[in-house]
Amino acid sequence: MATLDPTKLADWQIAEAGEKNMKTVKQLADELGIKDEELIPHGHYYGKVDFAAVLERLKDKPNGKYIDVTAITPTPLGEGKSTTTMGLVQGMGKRGKKVAAAIRQPSGGPTMNIKGSAAGGGLAQCVPLTPFSLGLTGDINDIINAHNLCMVALTARMQHEYNYDDSILASKNLKRLDINHRAVEMKWIIDFCAQALRNINIGIGGKMDGFMMSSGFAIAVSSELMAILAVASSLKDMRERIGKIVVAYSKKGDPVTTADLEVDGAMTAWMINTINPNLMQSLEGQPVFVHAGPFANIAIGQSSIVADKLALKLADYHITESGFGADIGFEKFWNLKCRYSGLKPHCAVVVATVRALKSHGGGPPVPPGKPLDPVYKEEHVDLVDKGCENLMKHIENVKKAGINPVVCINSFYTDTKAEIDVIKKNCESVGARVAVSEHWLKGGDGALEFTDAVVDACNEENNFKFLYELDMPLSQRIEKIAKEVYGADGVSYTPEAQTTLKRMEADPDISKLGTCMVKTHLSLSHDPNIKGAPKGWTLPVRDILTYKGAGFVVPVAGAISLMPGTASDPAYRRIDVDVENRKVTGLF
Repeated sequence: MATLDPTKLADWQIAEAGEKNMKTVKQLADELGIKDEELIPHGHYYGKVDFAAVLERLKDKPNGKYIDVTAITPTPLGEGKSTTTMGLVQGMGKRGKKVAAAIRQPSGGPTMNIKGSAAGGGLAQCVPLTPFSLGLTGDINDIINAHNLCMVALTARMQHEYNYDDSILASKNLKRLDINHRAVEMKWIIDFCAQALRNINIGIGGKMDGFMMSSGFAIAVSSELMAILAVASSLKDMRERIGKIVVAYSKKGDPVTTADLEVDGAMTAWMINTINPNLMQSLEGQPVFVHAGPFANIAIGQSSIVADKLALKLADYHITESGFGADIGFEKFWNLKCRYSGLKPHCAVVVATVRALKSHGGGPPVPPGKPLDPVYKEEHVDLVDKGCENLMKHIENVKKAGINPVVCINSFYTDTKAEIDVIKKNCESVGARVAVSEHWLKGGDGALEFTDAVVDACNEENNFKFLYELDMPLSQRIEKIAKEVYGADGVSYTPEAQTTLKRMEADPDISKLGTCMVKTHLSLSHDPNIKGAPKGWTLPVRDILTYKGAGFVVPVAGAISLMPGTASDPAYRRIDVDVENRKVTGLF
């Protein structure tokens, strides 16, 4: 691996070279202490693990150290959380630690668009890259089928209720649910960034062509089913949660669930194989669990609770990943995932790059799919110093959870010593550990300073605590997150959101659910164009959704969409197949 030069090779070329030396999935399992009957291979190099069997066998074994990786507010290109997670697990391996990682399964949307598959990059990747990027063991496909089956059940029921009277419905063993077509909570899903499908009309045609109404598509990983996969503790728990999903409301305002549609059992049947985490490996052969999905801006954006619990029993150090910045991914890890799992982290890593700090310090835009401005490859200490305002806010957010973070400067080969030094100075001024890591360029050998800082932090006592308790009124929780985590002065609501908020606060079954915020990942505010650490602004909440099965309500802020768009120069233009060697090329 040391002979591979990431400055001259694409990620897929490095992955292809590294895959020649991969361990088999059985070797990985043996090294972790997973028994043959607990491993469900999918070919030679990856598979699933029967987590329930492992957890039962190791129930009396103490957990390892628990580490979360988050970041500052990224540019549209991302700042390397997955790369850093892979670098850290490889660094731990170099230090002789028994380590595991958990990352999220990539969505086809960013894989075929701008951001890539989130396998890491350079010499810090999860492999094999092609199956990782293109469906893996089918979890997302199963979620799509289960979710869209629910939409089939809903729209078919609406058609039949519209066309038949109560006596005919009774003869078919159906009761009238009286669904309000203007109060349907769900859309269809697809795992691509398909902006043309955000708003559609369905049921066009005759009486037998369905109920005509407005509908649309969201991206697959924003489905409540993905959130349920992330937080479910068992298949039984998953089955119960799926039955609680609120699909729509009746004309009287009563919730209509998947159980009311009698589709929850069939949805679970589609999802039965998804509950077991997938086992893969880093380029240097450390075990990596891949489970649940990305997009912490529009979803929970966490690797699954069961993957974390599994890894904590099998390894002495376990590194999990949260989406985007500490205002979004870490906030949900902190107040949702840890609340539901009962797990407490020993350390949190905040990933920062010179590139993103320059952007927050007033640098030119970083448009996806276009060449970087020369500013990002030249020394500009003043921009980096100014941009550290954003980093300081993310450090503050982690400290609010009772954790003293480790700041990882994810070093690019174009960074200069003066730029690195000014980041260190800012971090040290607030008492945060900071380490430079060159894992992208050097793999585990480049992450040793960073690894040592994390091990040191794991040995430090912390005072982990939630930002809010669930008996706090929903409006106060939203305001607390907006003010304390984002830095807003307050919250405003559209009339529709205000009406929904009042209804939720009056409903004891909903008012005490967790709070899963939806907002842009490109700013601490709701506006992706506002960089740094903005002051003097108000968070506008336009809608609040109910994810009763997952166990939270979802306030939607700003203009963010649950269906991202595909850019003008997407990655799929460069992805192809070497037909002679049956190899996929161009993935990153």
